[in-house]
Amino acid sequence: MNGVLVENLVVRYGNLTAVDHVSFTAPVGEVTVVLGPNGAGKTSTIEVCEGFRPARSGHVSVLGLDPHTEHERLTERMGVMLQGGGVYPSARVRDVIAHFCALHDRGMNADDLVETVGLGHRASATWRRLSGGEQQRVSLALALAARPDVAFLDEPTSGVDVDGRDIIRRIVRQLAGDGCTVVLASHELAEAEKIADNVVMFVKGTVAASGPLASLLEQRGTIRFASLEGLDTVDLSAHLGHGVNPRGGGHYEIDTASTPHVVSLLTGWLAQRSLPLNGLDAGTESLEDAYRRITGGAA
Repeated sequence: MNGVLVENLVVRYGNLTAVDHVSFTAPVGEVTVVLGPNGAGKTSTIEVCEGFRPARSGHVSVLGLDPHTEHERLTERMGVMLQGGGVYPSARVRDVIAHFCALHDRGMNADDLVETVGLGHRASATWRRLSGGEQQRVSLALALAARPDVAFLDEPTSGVDVDGRDIIRRIVRQLAGDGCTVVLASHELAEAEKIADNVVMFVKGTVAASGPLASLLEQRGTIRFASLEGLDTVDLSAHLGHGVNPRGGGHYEIDTASTPHVVSLLTGWLAQRSLPLNGLDAGTESLEDAYRRITGGAA
């Protein structure tokens, strides 16, 4: 079941076509990450889904509602996290969260939300006194105040430290686990890979690919590892039965798909010579690799 359905969406600004016949779905109870560089059309698309921007043409349905003509009904069930704050500078963390809880009137408790986003120690701080990462967590709490059935999150981990990212990932996964449709816009591919169930790849106003994350990642035909520079790649190639190519900076690539046997031979060869294994990348390609492959390197 899809919480968000986008079909042949077109968005134009004057003569500029920002979104060109885009189609994708976001299933209920899953995290769908919309990827793409700035200007790729992802924010314009999400603004149409939120009901904040009209479409030139196409069809969009969110929770079975038209976000433009049924916007009031949708806002009762929708949480939105903007990248750019929008909070009055002197507003205090708990007060602004309590205000949003009262506005939505969906039974959310402000004190619980403050603790959920890890800001209990900053509850009385004003917005202007918060770090960028703390402001992001307040913005997420404001989206959660709606107890949303669908949540649109714009770059939720941008500028957030490691601990904050862990908190945000946990919250997003819990949202999906509770049956919320989560649509998350990001240009951080490594971060997206940690949280996505589904991926929509935008490039130049179009969707280059979309679907479950696992279906978009190919089995890599090479093994990459890092050790010291200047390894005897001729001897190692003979030992492995596969070619080993230096890539500079102590990085190497083995011309074979990952198997336990080859990895065991590699680690054994290094151990016999007291050489370090500083990194091993084997098996399925990363989301960044897949994005570059699918979009032709348009990162």
